[in-house]
Amino acid sequence: MTTSTADLDRLVAAAAAAAPVWRSSSAGDRARWLRAAAAALDAHADELVAIADEETRLGETRLRGEVGRTTGQLRLFADVAEEGSYLEITVDDADAGATPPRPELRRMLTGVGPVAVFSASNFPFAFSVAGGDTASALAAGNPVIVKAHSGHPRLSERTAEIVSDALEAAGAPAGSLALVEGREAGNALVQHPLIQAAGFTGSLGGGRALFDLATGRPDPIPFYGELGSVNPVVITAAAVDRRGSALAQGLVASFTLGVGQFCTKPGVVFVPAGSGFDQLIAPLVPGAAGGRLLTDRITAAFPSGVAHLEGDPSVSVVAGAAEQSGDIAAPVVLRTDAVAVAERPETLLAECFGPVTLLVEYADAADLHRALEAVPGSLTATLHAEDDEPVEAMLEVLVRKAGRVLFAGWPTGVAVTWSQQHGGPWPATTSLHTSVGATAIRRFLRPVVFQDAPQRLLPAVLRDDAYPSLPHRRNGTLTLP
Repeated sequence: MTTSTADLDRLVAAAAAAAPVWRSSSAGDRARWLRAAAAALDAHADELVAIADEETRLGETRLRGEVGRTTGQLRLFADVAEEGSYLEITVDDADAGATPPRPELRRMLTGVGPVAVFSASNFPFAFSVAGGDTASALAAGNPVIVKAHSGHPRLSERTAEIVSDALEAAGAPAGSLALVEGREAGNALVQHPLIQAAGFTGSLGGGRALFDLATGRPDPIPFYGELGSVNPVVITAAAVDRRGSALAQGLVASFTLGVGQFCTKPGVVFVPAGSGFDQLIAPLVPGAAGGRLLTDRITAAFPSGVAHLEGDPSVSVVAGAAEQSGDIAAPVVLRTDAVAVAERPETLLAECFGPVTLLVEYADAADLHRALEAVPGSLTATLHAEDDEPVEAMLEVLVRKAGRVLFAGWPTGVAVTWSQQHGGPWPATTSLHTSVGATAIRRFLRPVVFQDAPQRLLPAVLRDDAYPSLPHRRNGTLTLP
């Protein structure tokens, strides 16, 4: 099903009409609307999980957990709206004695207007219709129009219906949330002159095409895309010596989680040559779970992705089935060396969506450093080292390459918190902002300053009587309520 041009225009116009109401809404109202949406999703969880299980192949246990994550995100952003620091309220009082004389300036962040959100295939709740992009855009004071993912259309339609009804029943204006379907409608949505920003989670090719449309408009808009990531892992010789078996078990569990379809899957793992780590991991792979991939398109792409890696002359198979067949993706571990990675990163560091990881053997620190410099920007980077090892040089590279750096555990799994960063340098994302956690709200806000404005014409949060209850900075001094 594809949304017609006339229907798209109607939905965007309704969102534009709702935008001033959202922008001027109180924190209490906005929080109440978000919590109403969360409660409605929880109340319909059985129905939604059943639909999602039919469409996505993910299973009831995973899907129920994802509903909880989704409603938790909505409630987190209700808290963010009420807490108020996201507004960045800043005041400079007038000072006639300054050089030059200074007028009164009151600054805040405000919603940008109607936001387009593009759903992801691998998280049909948490990165979809009512996911983190939608939650953060609503919390910022913006109506949202979601482009449904073709991998779960019925779930998208029902989720949008439930959330839209809940928002309006709680007092939000009509047009607060709408859904469009079809690639043509998605392209038209990001180019629509009333859309002011877009959020996307998906493939590098699809995201780049939408990014170009958004920035190629007569009035370019920000496009916040999460596109692709190999999420490098570095394991030192001392770490292999002291806890190699545990690291091997952790890696297998991580790269096969969700049949390797997490955006934070460890796709490339640097290990010391001759350390025997490949021998530790090899017997674990046959017992690891494979499974059906999310969509027919992903299923068809996985064998060719593995073949692309294996086609490099430096690559050999450590364990698993390099030749994939049928609709079940089987885990596979491949091996190459750091010299090859440094020479041919476009081949060996290409993201492959599914249960595959590439071990890269390095001879020494210099060998490792050259290969790490070839790694593209990623969502995560992981360092497994011992406390007595000098790792500052490699850490400096990892910090430049990724938005989240781990020193224990594995990158699959993203906590939804105030401090989370889920982004990274290109091609992980198209911006420096996060798509998970409280500061994801910053993507859908813009600064505005009021100069010498009468109190009665100021937004409520910029009036003097609001400051005792809101974090703000006045004349350089930060004050907390």
